[in-house]
Parts: sequence; structure tokens; C-alpha cells
Amino acid sequence: MTQMPCPRMDCAVDAAMSVFEGRWKSVILCRMMREDRPLRFKELAEGIDGISARILTKQLKEMESDHLIVRREYAESPPRVEYSLTERGRSLGPILKAIAEWGRENMFLNRVTFDVTGSPSD
Repeated sequence: MTQMPCPRMDCAVDAAMSVFEGRWKSVILCRMMREDRPLRFKELAEGIDGISARILTKQLKEMESDHLIVRREYAESPPRVEYSLTERGRSLGPILKAIAEWGRENMFLNRVTFDVTGSPSD
């Protein structure tokens, strides 16, 4: 198993970005914030298009290790596991919102839309 190189920690921005870098962590965090309640694995998986069970498991473990979420196991039959945000995880809400707003304002500037006739419009 190859070990991932540590992110540069000489910059506070790099350190902060390392917590939710990658394709899925921000999606998982936004889903959990939107639901605002503990979610089971299946609920998370079904609510995120395109993520595999293996990748979701890996991301959840990393997020738990970073103290963004808590995994709670219940001694029931069948076993039940729920994931919820920690205060640290919730603290990323305004940051993710700001990034989303920046993306809407800056990343879709050249997007071409089509009207019902199919001709390009601005």
C-alpha cells in the first residue's frame, strides 16, 4: 500500500484545503449539512450520484480521522451505523458556501445556454 505524501503545511490555506480536498468530501459535507441529521451509509450513497461504496467508505474514514464527522454504531440486529457532522465539520459550512458562490460567479462565465429551439443564446 503506497502512502499519500503529506500536504504542505507551511501555508494555512494548503492545510485547510487538505481537509476537504478531492472530488467527494465537499459533496459529502454539503449533503450532510443539507440534511442536518445523522445519516446512514445507504442514505449517503443513494444521495450522491456516481460515488462507489468503496470510495464513500474511504472518504468517510478520512473525514472521521480529520474529526469532521462522527461514526456511531448501534448494537442492534441488523447492525446500524450513522454518520453525523462534528462542530468542526459544521464550521466548514460558511467556507463551502463561499466557495460555491465564487464558483457560480466565476466558473460559468462562458457557459452557453440553449433556448427551446436549440439555438445558442447568452
